[in-house]
Amino acid sequence: MTNFDERAKDWDSDPKKVHRAKTVAEAIRGAIPLNQNMSALEYGCGTGLLSFALQPLLGQITLADTSLGMLNVLTEKIAASGVTNMTPLRLDLSVDPLPAQPFDLTYSLMTLHHIDDARGILKKFHALLKPDGWLCVSDLDKEDGSFHTDGTTDVHLGFERSELQKWVEEAGFADVKFSTAYEIKKDIDGVEKTFPVFLLTACKAD
Repeated sequence: MTNFDERAKDWDSDPKKVHRAKTVAEAIRGAIPLNQNMSALEYGCGTGLLSFALQPLLGQITLADTSLGMLNVLTEKIAASGVTNMTPLRLDLSVDPLPAQPFDLTYSLMTLHHIDDARGILKKFHALLKPDGWLCVSDLDKEDGSFHTDGTTDVHLGFERSELQKWVEEAGFADVKFSTAYEIKKDIDGVEKTFPVFLLTACKAD
């Protein structure tokens, strides 16, 4: 299992992660009519790279993660930046109650493949959205198991888009759309491999 607490301090020093977050933020911006009246939840926020890229375009943003190490780094970043619309929250939707206030938008980046009960989490995303709320999930396309080179084993090996669409629709979403938002290139045993990262968008249907 990946220890995100230990990796938190150095997370933002990887320019590829910073670029990935900015690129996915642009894809979300192009797919969803964002505005500063929208409340948003980022689940699995890490150090908040994606939300910082979206912050000027949204209203109040709740940044949720299970890793206290990540949230500590995030809290320092929020204080240093002076932004007033970002609130960190330790939250594990697999065991914790849902936040009391519903959101207009919930989004995640490279989080879903770390969640054992991905289908259950999609239903919780649905439950915490307002009517006509938006869902954005950015994650790995199905891969052969070579993506994680750090010994991480408790993950999905990406997702088949058609299967994930079915799960999202079963959770109560409609108008599901996919695009390829980013490509991660990794050196695997001396060979460069490309791992596509999709952006799924959907609207709460009921």
